[in-house]
This record gives sequence, C-alpha cells and structure tokens, in this order.
Amino acid sequence: MKNSKPQHKPLLALSLALLSLGAQATEGGGGIYPNGNENFLVGAMPPPGSYVLAYAGHDHLTSLRDNSGNKIDLPFDVKATFLATRIVRVTDTQVFGGQLAWHVIFPLVNLNVDVAGNRESKFGLGDIVFGPGIGYHDGNLHYVFALDINAPTGSYDKNRMANLSRHYWNLEPLFTASYVQPSGVNADIKFMYDLNAENSATKYKSGQEFHFDYALGWGFGNGWVAGVGGYVYRQITADKLEGASVAESKGQAMGFGPSIKYDNGKGFFITAKWQQDFNVRNRAEGGGLRLKFSIPF
Repeated sequence: MKNSKPQHKPLLALSLALLSLGAQATEGGGGIYPNGNENFLVGAMPPPGSYVLAYAGHDHLTSLRDNSGNKIDLPFDVKATFLATRIVRVTDTQVFGGQLAWHVIFPLVNLNVDVAGNRESKFGLGDIVFGPGIGYHDGNLHYVFALDINAPTGSYDKNRMANLSRHYWNLEPLFTASYVQPSGVNADIKFMYDLNAENSATKYKSGQEFHFDYALGWGFGNGWVAGVGGYVYRQITADKLEGASVAESKGQAMGFGPSIKYDNGKGFFITAKWQQDFNVRNRAEGGGLRLKFSIPF
C-alpha cells in the first residue's frame, strides 16, 4: 500500500476501539482518546487526598467521511456506551512548585457495529490509562501539566470489526487549564498530543495527533454554570503501514454543543454535554453525550 489511497475497510473497522471511550482516522479511523470527553473543571486539581471521578456517555456514529469530507456511500451505524472510573491520588509532594498527583482510568465499553448489514457487538474493559501530573493554582486560574500512558489492555482481534482496544501503546503529554468563579465567566481547555506505537498485529502505525477539548460558560452564583463545549482534532503526521506512508490518511474533526455544570460546594459536581461532529475528514461522524461527576468519600 505504498503511497496509495487507504481502502475503506480500515475506516469501517473503525476498530472502534471507541477506545477507552472514543472513536475516529489513523488505523481503523479511531483514536486512543474520546474527543470532547472533558468539560468544566478539567484543570482544577483538588487538595491532597484520594478522589474518584466517573465518566459516562453514549456515541452514535452514522456516517463515514473521506479525505475531502464527502460522505462515503455505505450503510454505517455504530453505537458505543461507556462508563470509565478514574481514581486520582493527589500527594503532599511538591515538584517544580506544584502538587504531584497520579491517576488511573478503567473504562468499560459496550460497542455495537453495523456496517453494510454486517453486525458485531462487544462488551468489556477497554484500554487502561495511567500517569502523573503536576497541578498549580493562581487565584481563579488552575492548571496541570501531565503525561498519560495508554496501555493496550482491552480485547482485540485484527479480523474483528468491534474491538475494545487499539492494540498499541500510546504516550499523551497534555496541559489543562481552568478559570473558575461562582459568578461570571468560566473557561476550560485541555491540550493533548498523541505519540502512537505500532500495532504489532497489523504492522500499522497511526500518525501523531494534536487535539483539544474546551468549555466556555457563565456561572450564576448558585452552583450552576451553563455554556458550550466541544473539541478540535487534527492528525499531524501520516499513518504508516510496514514503514511506508499511507496517502490521504490524515484525519480531522470538530465537535460543538451545549454544556452545563453543577457544583454543590461540598465535593460533588457533575458536568453534562451534548456535542455534534462537523468538518470531518477520514473519520466517522455523529453525535454524543458526555457526563462527568465526582464521588466524594
């Protein structure tokens, strides 16, 4: 496949390792990170202690887009429901003037794929994510530098459409920031850059990816914030198959929709967002619901 257009099959197979929660171009048209997963409070590291966060959602992907953004004429329907538990330990240790923290994410995914009448379903553990972070606070501004390591722990078979793993390791350096106030403007962003290893089963190496999630809202002074959120995704380098570049393999997409947050001021908060994909290239397109909530203990 040297310097040739990729076949539709990799897009379909979407290996919809809707990941550890998500889906989209690179091998199978998918990615490690579920774009748009984060929302308000993404950069606000809590005080030292142990915390549990939960992420839940549902994605419904209904079409595939080619390199020009045109819809591929192929019956396509993918539904993915997920619940991911994130355990965070914020330590008393100071590193470069910030708080050192560690986290691990265990995602459960229920995936249903229907491509041109061919159907597959799979349920189970996806790819586990773990890594360190350093958090800082400056008045209403909070920010974190971190490194996520994605491990290929989910179920995978290269001959299957519905996969719960990308089947390769990934390093994702990231930066998050949150501007938080009870009344007035609230703004959040999470920048990420993906460095993907080769899939040993297919000899396919997905290109490097840059993407960010964002949220912008207004606080009403009673614990509620309402606004908008979404994501921007760009694949930076081309995919490679057995060391040769794959032409027209770079994906891109954006997502946008309404977003809300409620914080009771006692350790519990919940965020919710609906987002619709647009400006999609070499990826699947659809819409999805995202929830995030803390569980104080």
